[in-house]
Amino acid sequence: MGGHPWFYFVDYDADVNSALQRLREREFQAGRYNPVIDFPDFPVTPESPAPGAGHDSIEEAFEEADADGTRSILDMMTVSDVPDYSAVAPLPQEDLLDLFGTERPTHEMIEESEELYDKLERGQGVYIIVYKDGQPSEIFFAGYSFD
Repeated sequence: MGGHPWFYFVDYDADVNSALQRLREREFQAGRYNPVIDFPDFPVTPESPAPGAGHDSIEEAFEEADADGTRSILDMMTVSDVPDYSAVAPLPQEDLLDLFGTERPTHEMIEESEELYDKLERGQGVYIIVYKDGQPSEIFFAGYSFD
């Protein structure tokens, strides 16, 4: 088997960890994670299935998912300065330039990127600050499940 990609766009917050934790809680409460939904669909939209949390806590869901992981943002517990397992780190500046030709990619640039996932490792995630009209507007989180 192999890792499964996941991704989310959320409103910009200068505190990336705060945005990450809110997103994790939102997806947990919606039940959009393995094992509630074996393979959640992306992108998440208002029409996405939301059967509700199937566990008492994110930690309990993570434990039941075992080696597969939750195949969602729930696998990312923290923000790191460098790539690490169960963490999101900023996509390096050189990768931003290589993929998008700018350090300030737009939502559309990120959506159209087919090479982004080539830069990611299983069980790790990245975040990108998304720009609109030259100002931060969103945070993009992406990664691969463990298995």
